[in-house]
Amino acid sequence: MSKEKVFEAVDFIKSNCTLVPSIGVVLGSGLGNFTSDLLIEKEISYKDIPNFPISTVEGHSGKLIFGELSGKKIVVMSGRFHHYEGYSAQEVVFPIRVMKCLGIKTLLISNAAGGVNPDFKVGDLMIIKDHVSQFVPNPLVGKNDIEFGPRFPDMSEPYNFKLIQTAKDIAGKNSIHLQEGVYISVTGPTFETKAEYRMIKAIGGDAVGMSTVQEVIAAIHMGLSCFAISVITDMWVEGFEIPITHEEVLQAAKAAEPKLKLIFNALIAVI
Repeated sequence: MSKEKVFEAVDFIKSNCTLVPSIGVVLGSGLGNFTSDLLIEKEISYKDIPNFPISTVEGHSGKLIFGELSGKKIVVMSGRFHHYEGYSAQEVVFPIRVMKCLGIKTLLISNAAGGVNPDFKVGDLMIIKDHVSQFVPNPLVGKNDIEFGPRFPDMSEPYNFKLIQTAKDIAGKNSIHLQEGVYISVTGPTFETKAEYRMIKAIGGDAVGMSTVQEVIAAIHMGLSCFAISVITDMWVEGFEIPITHEEVLQAAKAAEPKLKLIFNALIAVI
């Protein structure tokens, strides 16, 4: 989508909210209660923002929430967009570009993911240390706008090492066990076949999901620092395959939410 459409959305938001956020947060499936500790200044429904997509997935409420947490001004995406909903890669990352233009410097992301690492279990939190993006459309394909970022952005550190270490320290002090691994992004909406799970594991994946990577690519393109955590909501183990439902994914995400919320709150306090 054009920069003019981004700026139109930004102007509308600024006309309705004076808060200037330094941190953006993207909430994944079943993780909507993160904002319960937020001192909310303004909520804006996606449907009211010019050019904004509309979330169509259960567990995604569909609004931007502006407020203060741990002394930091933040904007929260309560509900994200996915390629499988029929949106282009550029539409998926549209809100990330808007948040950058509103002032954020750091982006925190959560998602629900399926685990393929046999050392994982349902309910684990996995820090994303790297990703594989080749299975989804790249949001930077097409004419590059230098106002957003360079034609060929470096992706050698998509997830900020310092933020990862800080999160590990926070988890250690609070006796929270963290996994760490590589996230493989796929289009969805189908869950993976047995052969696809084997491929994901064979190429070095620890978890697989249908979001996040396009958002991170756009964020890095614009010079943001990124941190992301997956909640492992289901597991694939060779020979012990269990059919998955979206309802079960939401239930597992909700069960892990208190730990994720603690880490995000503490991380925001020290950024």
